[in-house]
Amino acid sequence: MRPSSGRGSPRVALAGIFIECNRWSPIRTATDFQAGTDLAAAALDQQLRSPAPRLLPDMPAFVAQMDELAPGWEPVALRMAGAQPGGPADHAYFTAFLADVVQRLTDAGPVDAVYVSLHGAALTTERDDPDACLLEALRAVVGPQVPIVAVLDLHANVCARVASALSALVAYRTNPHIALAERGREAARHLHTLLRHGPGAVALGKLPLVPPAPSQLVAPGHPYHDLITLGQQYVGGAILNVSLLGGFALADSPHCGFSVCVSARRGEQALAQDTAQALARAVWAQRHRFVTRLTPLPAAVQAAVQAGLNPEQPPVILADVADNPGGGGSGHTVDLLQALLEAGAQGVVLGVFTDPDLAGQAHALGGGQSVRACLNRQATGQGFDRSLSAEATVLALNDGEFLGRRGMVAGTHRSMGPTALLGVAGRGWAALRVVVISVRQQLLDPAQLDIVGPDLSSVRTLVVKSRGHFRAAFDDFKADHRILEVDCPGLTTPNLSTLPWQRLPRPVFPIDADARWP
Repeated sequence: MRPSSGRGSPRVALAGIFIECNRWSPIRTATDFQAGTDLAAAALDQQLRSPAPRLLPDMPAFVAQMDELAPGWEPVALRMAGAQPGGPADHAYFTAFLADVVQRLTDAGPVDAVYVSLHGAALTTERDDPDACLLEALRAVVGPQVPIVAVLDLHANVCARVASALSALVAYRTNPHIALAERGREAARHLHTLLRHGPGAVALGKLPLVPPAPSQLVAPGHPYHDLITLGQQYVGGAILNVSLLGGFALADSPHCGFSVCVSARRGEQALAQDTAQALARAVWAQRHRFVTRLTPLPAAVQAAVQAGLNPEQPPVILADVADNPGGGGSGHTVDLLQALLEAGAQGVVLGVFTDPDLAGQAHALGGGQSVRACLNRQATGQGFDRSLSAEATVLALNDGEFLGRRGMVAGTHRSMGPTALLGVAGRGWAALRVVVISVRQQLLDPAQLDIVGPDLSSVRTLVVKSRGHFRAAFDDFKADHRILEVDCPGLTTPNLSTLPWQRLPRPVFPIDADARWP
């Protein structure tokens, strides 16, 4: 066992890797992490207390809470990496990352605890369990008596090795993810408790249930909200945390499936396990409520046409959920856009469309110029990877830097790369506007539109390349009943039965209606 620092003020190591991996998306390389987040040592330390950090909010919030709970504590910044959701990470990159984190922790000398920020649905080109590999490697360095606490996305695919390596697990409880900072603060409180009373235990209940992403909305009246609310009734006393993780089926991993994780104080493993099993039974009883029903493309287009013709109606949001960059989608499928153009829908803004070639062309032409635009010109022409040509006008240009102001990324600094607002002609009318970006990402925040100026008050239909996180940021723009999740093709389709599964455990509900548990 490695000894702790023995200091009155604890030394806490901080590390993590944040990526959600879609089995069928392009591989994520070192370049993708460098374009996202890859900070180590002093560079990471500088971001921990920055007023506008280039980190997700959980780690800075953890640090802020520790500042209050343990004045004089020492954060030991190891390394934090993150990339936009996509395919499996290049295994060579992950192997080098893991070796570097372990070496930095070893060189840092004894620590009293470790905080880890993870997504929890990572893959590499050779492994289905990189999150477990990282946690086990950290545990091997610090020994069994040093608390390790992690914050995970509620879309994490948790396996038994992850639960065994942790002293406490804290998952998001909101979807859209608007309370990451609170989860970081909660993790700090648990870690502070474990420093005084010894490392706790995490029990795992696993179910053959893979809820499609749109069904994992956490809002009153939805099953996930009801179950998370039920889980919180068990928290207190020896139970530190209850986390219900719907998972990320598109990882196509042996570890997919709904996870119930219960963290308890030292010596309370049996209580934690009994609680996890009781909650797993409650989740299974509600499984039929997780079936997703999408709006057919013609019905969605007709809703947009009507919204444009009738200004007395509230605006509508069309969510292109099958092309969600936040789940590994390309961000440049054209099926919905083409259908809206052909129908002559008016007052439409699409945000955001990833096409660095087109954004670069618009910047080279300059504002006010017209061009025969080819959206997704690199398309293969196979399946849903097609291009679309249309007359367009460059309406506005920007470098793509923005400060999040609402929802998941509020208060953090982000970049979309060179960005352009194009007015695209459709059946003789140029009112369909497209925000074209260079760095692939989903629409999370109105600031992504603000920088090129489409006034939301003039928008009748907002098309979002996103699955659901936009809901927290555009809540003043729409009514919930005016959000339509559109049935289009794409890498993040919620129609799970259509996908070529390779590693997903079967049978599993709802793909297999006859799945049984236990």
